[in-house]
Formats: sequence, C-alpha cells, structure tokens
Amino acid sequence: MTYAKLSYDRNVKLAETKAVSQDAADNAKDVYEQAQAQIDFDQSTIAQDQAELDTAQTNLGYTDIISPVGGTVLSRNGTMGQTVAPSYQTPTLFLIATDLTTVQVDANVSESDIGGLQVGNKATFTVDAFPKRTFSGQVSQVRQSPQTVQNVVTYDLVVSADNSDLALKPGMTAATAIVTDSREDVIRVPNQALRYRPGGLAASSSGGEGRGQVWVLRQGQAVAVSVVVGLDDDNFTEITSGDLKPGDQVLTGEQSGGADRSPAGPRLGLGG
Repeated sequence: MTYAKLSYDRNVKLAETKAVSQDAADNAKDVYEQAQAQIDFDQSTIAQDQAELDTAQTNLGYTDIISPVGGTVLSRNGTMGQTVAPSYQTPTLFLIATDLTTVQVDANVSESDIGGLQVGNKATFTVDAFPKRTFSGQVSQVRQSPQTVQNVVTYDLVVSADNSDLALKPGMTAATAIVTDSREDVIRVPNQALRYRPGGLAASSSGGEGRGQVWVLRQGQAVAVSVVVGLDDDNFTEITSGDLKPGDQVLTGEQSGGADRSPAGPRLGLGG
C-alpha cells in the first residue's frame, strides 16, 4: 500500500514534465486504488471475524453455571460433562441455601386455631435430632392460601429462628408450639385441682364464666376456695384472684386405702 502510493505520486509528477507517459501514471493510480480497496476489504473481513468471535465467546459464557447468590450447596442434580439442553422450563441444577444461620420452620395450623395467631407471636419447637433441646423463634408469616387434605383445612405458618450454631439442618421435622398469650409472676394450679371434689362428687357449677373452685389443705382440713381463673395451657391454669397464695397445698385427687383399709388420703399439688 505504501509503495503503491509512492509510485503513484512519483508518476503523477513525472507525467506533468512529460518524463513518463500518462498511461504509466494512470496505471500507477489503478494499482494504488486496488491496494486501497484490498485494505478496506481486509478491514471488513476482520470486523466480521471479530463479530463472530464475540458471538462465540458469548455462547461460551452461557455454558458457565454461576450462582446468583453466595451460600451452601444443598443438592446437585447434574454432573461434570453432562449435557444440559435449553427448554421452556429452566432445569434446577443446584439447590443453594444462602444463609444457614437463620432458618424457617413451616408449620401447618388448623383453621380453628389460625384466628388467634399473628405475625410476631413467640414460638418454640423441638426436632428429633435434639429431643432434650427446645428452640425458640417467632412467627414471621401467616400465609393466606389454604391447604385441604381429606377435607381438613390447614394454613401455612412460618416461624423464623436463629441457627448460629448450625445445629438445625434443612429438611428436619419440627413439633411447633405457638405462644398466643403469656403471664409472668402469677399463681397457677394444676388443672386436676379445678376438677377435684371430695369423695368423688361431681364438679358443681362454677358460678359464672371464668370462676372455679379448688380445695386447699389447711391445718389438716380440706377447705374449698373460690377462685377466678385466667389462662390455661392444658396443664396449669392461672388464678387471677381468690384466697390462694403461692405454696398452698391444693388437692388434685384421692388415694385408695391399702390392705389395712386405712381411710383414703388426699393427693396434693402445689400452687405455683
């Protein structure tokens, strides 16, 4: 290209002084223009090859499987060298947990209990792997979509819990208890104490909603005490008012006499 340009310029000057023929100058110009056209063609070919290279590199990049998040791989559904064909539904190759220090427990709650639950309720749960350990958390979601199995309607409730020690693992089965209300520093009695009557007599009417009666052992004698009850956790019942003090011995049942036919004795429980 450079030589053709120099030859063309030289022949143009020589043609002006009649040192060479005009045909020689025109021929030099034609050679120069051909060289210029060849350069343009080569540049176009290079640009086309570069575009093909970029396309190939882009397609090659599609073969890299890159996780959108950092975490721990829980399962791998493919092996190295396996062909993955594109489809309408993207295949799941890896299942990744972003942060195992925080876990969620999915609990199924019956429709009769879902009305009393809300986001923020405290919760406790146990897992089979640690039967003597109770984990705590709180309700983070109460989902609206019902699940019906054999005409039984339940709702999904999500409990968020801390797992800093990584003791809990994905897929564990949990038994969950949700705290809907609580009291502190209150008197409570076993539920049996509210049902007990001397001599096996049937329980009398409570005298109104929230009222009950317990029998207390005072100076060796069973004394009936009227009380007002509060929360009940199926094991103990809160006593909100009444002539009952912490440490009082309440009667929960009677023991039959032994071989000596001694009179039946009371079975005691302590008010907490």
